[in-house]
Amino acid sequence: MKRIQRTAGTIVGAAVGDALGGPFEFSLPGTFGARFPVPGAGGEMAGGGGWDPGEATDDTQMAVLVAQSLLEREGLDLPDVFARFQRWAAAEPKDIGLQTEDVLTNGMPWDLASAVHFQVSQRAAGNGSLMRASTSAVHFARAGRAATMDAARRIAALTHGDRAAWEGTALFHELIRLVLEGVDPLAALPDVLDLVHPEHRRRYATVLAPDWHPDRATEFNGAVWPCLGTAVWALRATSGYEEAVRAAVDCGGDTDTVAAVTGALAGCLYGLDAIPARWTGPLHVPLPGFGDQVLRLPELIALAERLDAAGKPG
Repeated sequence: MKRIQRTAGTIVGAAVGDALGGPFEFSLPGTFGARFPVPGAGGEMAGGGGWDPGEATDDTQMAVLVAQSLLEREGLDLPDVFARFQRWAAAEPKDIGLQTEDVLTNGMPWDLASAVHFQVSQRAAGNGSLMRASTSAVHFARAGRAATMDAARRIAALTHGDRAAWEGTALFHELIRLVLEGVDPLAALPDVLDLVHPEHRRRYATVLAPDWHPDRATEFNGAVWPCLGTAVWALRATSGYEEAVRAAVDCGGDTDTVAAVTGALAGCLYGLDAIPARWTGPLHVPLPGFGDQVLRLPELIALAERLDAAGKPG
């Protein structure tokens, strides 16, 4: 499979999962399957809950902002990424995580805002840094294991002061890198877990174990480790992009983010062509605060190409 199939599959796959799951956020398990019981029958990208059919949520919007910063600044410029997040948040997007909103609007500088939030709240292990990581994962993949995991942690720390969020995002980056290199991500998990900070390794080992199931989660999947665990479970329990994303949305809860993370992993593994055209057709990503920009399938594919090319060493 050509690399562009995998890189575009990662970014488009995340956006499609996000848009498919958005209308089902906070639903009970089984809700999606009850409404759309026949795979492939169509009609799933129906919108609802304030979302237009095919409209991507804050998950993909923030991922695009990261991508645009990486390209325009020719590398990782953390103050610039944070400023773009702030501009977006000030434009009152349809959805924004409570923690992310507080960090972006608390008036603190980029290198203190999330740490101050965590110090006060003692709760900052949401999946908000994981949800936006598809674009940065593609960009940093060519730089190797250490560089991609370091970049993931640094970008995550802009809004999430809890290291648990950094480690989950770093795991995701490394899994995408491995798939882009043609490695089976599930077979590689034991080695990847060894790279997780010791304080957080056990909780990730639990949710990424072959026998783990979302029914065994002890926290809501809006937390970073059960979110990633559910995405990996969906990948392990299925054999194609559509099946994996359907399984993710049908878990209920934080469906847009769980499906976005699943969609990125499955899109990378199975490639862009595995993503149903009936889902990519209506897909669109508005960017509140940035004029009339709306990215659709051609723009997302071009973004994947540019991110991958910009990540090539030398």
